[in-house]
Amino acid sequence: MQMYDLINKKKNHGELNKEEIEFIVNGYTKGEIPDYQMSAFLMAVCLNKMTHEETAHLTVAMANSGDMLDLTAIHGVKVDKHSTGGVGDKTSLVLSPMVACLGVPVAKMSGRGLGHTGGTIDKLESIPGFSTSLSPEQFIDNVNRIKMAIVGQTANLAPADKKIYALRDVTATVDNISLIASSIMSKKLASGADVIVLDVKTGSGAFMKKYEDSLALAKEMVQIGTLAGKPTYAVITDMNQPLGRAVGNSIEVIEAIETLSGKGPEDLLEVSVTLASYMLLGAGRVKSPEEGRELLLETIRSGKALDKFAEFVSAQGGDSSFIYNPELFKKASIIYEVKAPEDGYVTDIRTDEIGMASVVLGGGRVTKDSTIDLSVGIVIHKKLGDKVSKNEPIVTLYANDDEKRKEAKKRILNAYVFGKEKPERPPYIYSVVTKDGVLDLR
Repeated sequence: MQMYDLINKKKNHGELNKEEIEFIVNGYTKGEIPDYQMSAFLMAVCLNKMTHEETAHLTVAMANSGDMLDLTAIHGVKVDKHSTGGVGDKTSLVLSPMVACLGVPVAKMSGRGLGHTGGTIDKLESIPGFSTSLSPEQFIDNVNRIKMAIVGQTANLAPADKKIYALRDVTATVDNISLIASSIMSKKLASGADVIVLDVKTGSGAFMKKYEDSLALAKEMVQIGTLAGKPTYAVITDMNQPLGRAVGNSIEVIEAIETLSGKGPEDLLEVSVTLASYMLLGAGRVKSPEEGRELLLETIRSGKALDKFAEFVSAQGGDSSFIYNPELFKKASIIYEVKAPEDGYVTDIRTDEIGMASVVLGGGRVTKDSTIDLSVGIVIHKKLGDKVSKNEPIVTLYANDDEKRKEAKKRILNAYVFGKEKPERPPYIYSVVTKDGVLDLR
């Protein structure tokens, strides 16, 4: 079997069998297949797509490429949540302590930034001392003691996905349903959680721009999880504008802290609570999402969710004083307001451009070896449907380099579209996909 032949087969719309996909995954993981051949294969997949069978084979091969984490030592039903990636998406930081407060163990493995989207691991590392590298024993002990832990993907857990994930990021091969589904679900299957909740983004800042594509991805992943014997839910949420108002690393952590303190933006709270309610439902903690919602909101009102977040940070080596005093976070040296060029309403936001503006500032990766500036970012003042006056600030940029600030400003102005008619605001949540079908919430 030769990689050249398999690239050619996929290029010509052929369907690969289980053995051929295992050959590609195992060969690349071991270093026997070079980056340039794997890049060609990934591009062929993006152009010609994969069948359901190919996607299932790819997912299993990637899950089996390394260790399958054994979490049986964790007490209770372990839940995990994963997002397909968005701009300003810090829901994991909000919902995990809420769920943990209610006694349901959150055993979560998260990723770093990919393309124009941020990563939970990068955000958490803006907290001084915080470690996302725990031994399996530490991970299990933390979840048993405080009911939550969030770590980076280990070298031996789905190593094929880790290599492919980094390559996709720099070869424009991110936005493919099969590659996204197999990447997410291979990690979920290998990481040992009992219940999987998926946040599937849709809109201009998502990898899936159209609702129909997001729905197809959600169904694909729920099917994979169900076949693997794990209760799996997919919540399709809006990404036609950034979630919340903060886009960056440390400033997103600050916004998560504000939300856990009861002072966060409405959209971030609503999406976080909805996802968390299905985590509770899957774990058998509640009988309905509505019941879960009330319990979750009470964790914020009582202050228990914020205390749990601080406890979690401390347990992973971080300075928990930052959670109660977010003004301690390192600040960028340049603070600059981008102003509206005209009067009107915000009729459209090219959210991926907002994400790329954050990358330009240094808040994301240009190459897989890029170093991130954790203090830079963007605060959004005007969102879809908001009325603006000429020269009114629409966003504030936080930068440490004036040339990067100038480039980010161009991207912001390119991202915003203004008009005379007030547009209809998109819903925060579109639908929920379960093994039984689709619940439309629009």
